[in-house]
Amino acid sequence: MRRNTLLAMALGLLMNPAQAAERLISVGGAVSEWLVALGGEQHLVAVDSTSRHPLSLTALPNVGYQRNLTAEGILALQPDALIGTEEMGPPPVLAQLKGAGVNLYTLSSAPSLPTLEANLTQLGALLGREAEAQAQYQAFQSQLAQLEQQLSQQSSQPGVLLLLSHAGGNPMVAGTDTAGDWLIKLAGGHNLASHEGYKPMTSEALLALAPQVLVVTDRALTGAKARAALLEQQPALAATPAGLAQRLPVIDPTLLVGGVSPRVPKAVAELAQAFYPALQLPSSTLAGSAP
Repeated sequence: MRRNTLLAMALGLLMNPAQAAERLISVGGAVSEWLVALGGEQHLVAVDSTSRHPLSLTALPNVGYQRNLTAEGILALQPDALIGTEEMGPPPVLAQLKGAGVNLYTLSSAPSLPTLEANLTQLGALLGREAEAQAQYQAFQSQLAQLEQQLSQQSSQPGVLLLLSHAGGNPMVAGTDTAGDWLIKLAGGHNLASHEGYKPMTSEALLALAPQVLVVTDRALTGAKARAALLEQQPALAATPAGLAQRLPVIDPTLLVGGVSPRVPKAVAELAQAFYPALQLPSSTLAGSAP
């Protein structure tokens, strides 16, 4: 009888993973945001350093950067499961956690709508909120589709570069197959960087590309301070068409790590407004749907 009871319990956990994972640790800002959007915040016992939205997540214990996790700190929190993307690691730590009985759920960080749909399907199943997950995806897709329809009426695309600004060195530039490239394209821009991934570029190379818009990201600064810091570090950029016209929109760097965030439609709308100043976007589009 005891054996049958244990078997029934095991089958129950497989059929209802939400009950099996009452204590969750989320690593990767986008993953954490979607867990909150789906009503799973009550299960979170910790997050990583990229999980800054919504603000309530910053009150939870922090397990460090998603790529540099430590088993000791995580196990001390007695989680049932660790949820993140393939960006989390290092692999030996993940193996140690798995060996200690922590369930690992690995989503994809690839910037695409099919990936987001698959991730939300998995998170919805984990939390027992499949309908909410589908509704969230449909709303996300609808916002981007509406923006795409408005952008289709534009006659030409501005040349854009997205820079990851770091003090003391050449900025990293988003090339192909990056979240930065995806955001540029969603907002109706043409990414002038043809290399793959994120690579540093000299001021001379940036000047030669003559970007009409420079999208700025900075881990420590926001808004005008981020723009000023970039131009202080790279004064030559002031001579680019973007610098001369002061077309330097700033986005949150957490949008570039850990997968597709719920804040993407709002960020894309803001970029589109910077790319096409005459574009008339409804306030609801710029408001977005962040949790």
